[in-house]
Amino acid sequence: MTKEVMELKNIVENSDNIVFFGGAGVSTESGIPDFRSENGIYKAVSEYGYNPETILSHSFFVKNKEVFFKYYKNNLLYPEAKPNNAHYGLAKLEKEGKLKAVITQNIDNLHQKAGSKNILELHGTLYRNYCVKCKKEFDLEYVMKDKDSVTLCDKCGGVVRPDIVLYEESLNQQVLMKSVDYISNAEVLIVGGTSLSVYPASGLVDYFCGKKLILINKSVTQYDKKADIVINENIGEVFARICGF
Repeated sequence: MTKEVMELKNIVENSDNIVFFGGAGVSTESGIPDFRSENGIYKAVSEYGYNPETILSHSFFVKNKEVFFKYYKNNLLYPEAKPNNAHYGLAKLEKEGKLKAVITQNIDNLHQKAGSKNILELHGTLYRNYCVKCKKEFDLEYVMKDKDSVTLCDKCGGVVRPDIVLYEESLNQQVLMKSVDYISNAEVLIVGGTSLSVYPASGLVDYFCGKKLILINKSVTQYDKKADIVINENIGEVFARICGF
């Protein structure tokens, strides 16, 4: 166990006001690729003719539904993915009364599968879907019945879209304000699996005024110099050590 991980373990053991803020790197260890990675961009452009940010934008969804749905159903949905030690570790800390909230940029439901309860999903979730016309809600199973076509509502025939925040759309203000509240009142903020480069989510770190800021990410971030501890290791392995898995 490295010195930094030992320090983090000690901090976690002595705090009951921890907040976790995570990104795509939390889920890559569960086999869910980051669509913003170099490979993800290459795959999208070579197969669909557009980069992921373009395909997953509101305007593209409106004008090019066939491509949008084909890309989203074949590249974002991983229903067989299982939580890793980071997800289980966070659920364990919440159960012990140490962790107050999980704030996530991910849309894959893995925190819920691991047992976490208080989860703030900044970018929504693929596990909720709704008709843009009549607002009827649908689960993922309904959407996955046909992986190659636009999903339509069985009530009114409208388009059923995932309840995620597309590029060009605003974050849910209630979720955002709750996230700000938890971070600004936290004693310890653990940021993991995110390069902190996607705004406005990345700006949440600026609201932290507690005692210890910990960054766990395999690459350098713009906030490294502000952190009390920086750990450039796999986040699942780090949580396995601090939680005794």
